[in-house]
Amino acid sequence: MAAGTGAAAALVAEETEGAATGAEDADAASAADADAAIVVTGRQTRTAVVLPGTEMQKILPGISPLKAIQTLPGVLYITADPWGYNEQNAQLFIHGFAANQLGYTMDRIPLGDQSYGNYNGLSPQRAVISENVERVVVATGAGDLATASNSNLGGTVETYSSDPLDTFGIRFGQTIGSYDTSRTFLRVDSGGFGPGGANRAYLSGARQRARAWDFDGRQGGWQANAKFVHDSDIGKLTLYFDYNDMIQPNEDATVFFKPSAGGTATPVQLYTPYTKPFFYPDFTTYRTTYLSPLGNSPAAEGSNYRNYYSDAQRTDYLVYARFDKDLADGVRWSTTGYYHHNDGAGVVAGPLGQSITTAQPYLDPNYATLPANCRFGGNANGTRPAACTALTPAQAAARGAALVAATGGSGLITRTTEYRIDREGVISALNIDLGAHQIEFGGWFEHNSTTQWRRWYAVDVNDPASSTPYIRPREVADPLFTQYQGEASINQLQLHLQDSWQVNDALRIQAGFKTSAQWADGRYPVQPRAGSLSGLAGGLPEGKINTLRWFLPAVGATYDFNGHEQIYFNVQKNLRQYQAYLAGGGGPWFTGSQAAFDAFAEEGKPESSWTYEGGLRSNREFGNDIALSAQINYYHVVFNNRLLAISTNPGGIAGSGITGGTSILVNVGDVHTDGVDAAFTLRLGRAVSLYNATSYSLSEYQSDYTSAASGIGAATGSCIGGYLVVGGVVPTCGKRLPGTPKWMNKSVATFTAGPFEAQLIGDYVGRRFATYSNDVSVKSYFLASLRLAAQLPAEAFRLRKAELSLNVTNLGDIKGVSTLSIGSATNGYSAYPIAPRQWFLTLSAAY
Repeated sequence: MAAGTGAAAALVAEETEGAATGAEDADAASAADADAAIVVTGRQTRTAVVLPGTEMQKILPGISPLKAIQTLPGVLYITADPWGYNEQNAQLFIHGFAANQLGYTMDRIPLGDQSYGNYNGLSPQRAVISENVERVVVATGAGDLATASNSNLGGTVETYSSDPLDTFGIRFGQTIGSYDTSRTFLRVDSGGFGPGGANRAYLSGARQRARAWDFDGRQGGWQANAKFVHDSDIGKLTLYFDYNDMIQPNEDATVFFKPSAGGTATPVQLYTPYTKPFFYPDFTTYRTTYLSPLGNSPAAEGSNYRNYYSDAQRTDYLVYARFDKDLADGVRWSTTGYYHHNDGAGVVAGPLGQSITTAQPYLDPNYATLPANCRFGGNANGTRPAACTALTPAQAAARGAALVAATGGSGLITRTTEYRIDREGVISALNIDLGAHQIEFGGWFEHNSTTQWRRWYAVDVNDPASSTPYIRPREVADPLFTQYQGEASINQLQLHLQDSWQVNDALRIQAGFKTSAQWADGRYPVQPRAGSLSGLAGGLPEGKINTLRWFLPAVGATYDFNGHEQIYFNVQKNLRQYQAYLAGGGGPWFTGSQAAFDAFAEEGKPESSWTYEGGLRSNREFGNDIALSAQINYYHVVFNNRLLAISTNPGGIAGSGITGGTSILVNVGDVHTDGVDAAFTLRLGRAVSLYNATSYSLSEYQSDYTSAASGIGAATGSCIGGYLVVGGVVPTCGKRLPGTPKWMNKSVATFTAGPFEAQLIGDYVGRRFATYSNDVSVKSYFLASLRLAAQLPAEAFRLRKAELSLNVTNLGDIKGVSTLSIGSATNGYSAYPIAPRQWFLTLSAAY
């Protein structure tokens, strides 16, 4: 381990891999001085990078693990809040793979695929308090075979919680800052107790509150962690508990329509409007000034209308018990059982007129007998359609007024997606050390029962306090109607076998394979009424899809030249199981017809990938004061059968509204990615540490594709070129994967002088395409952040450590596009803004 101060990242050095050895890895990392870790090179055959928990807290106290890894090579993580907590507009890409195509664990417990409105897990920041994170390991190429995930086509993000301390201690942190931020953290460690001090435990809690930066919305919640470790001759028992209750006000995206339907679009005015702030809590102004009496938003704003509020509410309970036992000399067994319960709601309160096509079939008693050309269209509540002859304008207005009255008389309506997740699983592995060979066999099984409800609620004109972002609508009133309810039962099975063979002192070879099996059954106890969901032919599809792939191989090797330089390579195949998310998204259970589902179940192919990576690591010391650690790697990815969910709502763009529709699941063929990551850390004594990572990534579609009103769609295997959709063929061949930049650069400079430390972080994100046809792009940006810290005289207060730090994010107050919701070849895209400059002052102490 190279010694130094203020590292941005550490290239991982894990002597062994896999589920059974993860506990030892975490213990070793806890014992190490994380502040002294700059770059560590090791014998992994994969490209992996470690971010110590202490470095996370330097970026910003309380930051989410996913936001923190933005400093690592090949990683793009963007969101509209500085902590990375807001999941609605979070976006993650690693080597061309999106967030729900990666794998995530916390202490090796699976966290699902991180989709918003998740059906199979929870985010890392909800699984563990930020200050309790011991380290985050990011495998940017392909994750370890033992990773418990059914979505890791690409890399993995493994978060590890810290173990209890051997001695009694209290840690405290208080952060205040911009937009009324207040974050409080407290942790109490018991130290060793019981016979021989074999037991250790801690209790900790965190409370965060902050106002949204462009409207009067309050972000925050409570979180609690507890961990117990018993370590004796019998074995090691670890018990963990996490409780999280959070509310996140959501940001609305701005929609940009292309001026032309084909060809190169003329430039789009990028920052108008830059934000679309909610009106909450100004109910009167929103209802009487912004909305019309019939609940329509201003026509001139089109898709950029403003909602009253939107929020995400999540409550999670996560527990696990792990037992590690040495069965014999060189034989170690590890088994973990876990349980996760989640209930949550995504809430949007907005204009009735924007949701009238959904609400009218439920609230208009004469809907079924009304001619189709007389039914209200979007944002036209009470306005007679031009083709309608069965109603007079007065009759249409009366019907619209009746619908306003039926939804509380305010002109607003609230839509929710309500969630329940109950997961239980077991992870087990056996490690056998045979000297030159280290063999591991293990498996993961999970049963997941999940339900999603799409419900709609009235907003009472006489009781606006009953509709706020901080209460569950169902706790106040019964829903006006439940549009649909989806239930899924999902069983996962993953087995792996691998051998790590130390051929000689220099050469090490790893080889193995894993299986991936999913049995999923999706049903809709409540089906949507005819006309309430665009693109739906009959009911939403139901049925089972079972996917089994018994042989997903991996092979890799490392060769150590001289104790300083090492080359490595790894080749691995991975599979992503179908998403059994029944409230929208990209799964087969939300296609527009039973026939489309049946076709997909019979003919569809799950996404798969081959990842080829190789590189060179170096770790050098020059005297006692200078050290250089570096790594460069090349990767090539063949991504097969990429699935794209295309909305059936004509002209709809993600982020533009709350009505939505069903989707067509299209196989758009293969995507090929080539890229290079290069990173180094240079230490000059204890005074200066410089880190830089440069990434180049080029992901391109290999064919055009066609979509149809039914069926599964298909890649054409050919290229028509250009930008215009011709005959239903979308010209994606040769186009770059949208949303991902070709170039990124991250840099961290740390300067230490006595008790003072300064850290400057730079983040460059290159130009990104905003449409699949690559005819619109958003420009690059560079963000900088600053940290200034001073160690306080802790001894005067009988403390082990005390520190005062100032963090400033977006130092230059740069404006631009953070998250992109990708548009089609014919309409446009939507974009979220970059959060403005903010400051945070933190006092932390340890006793």
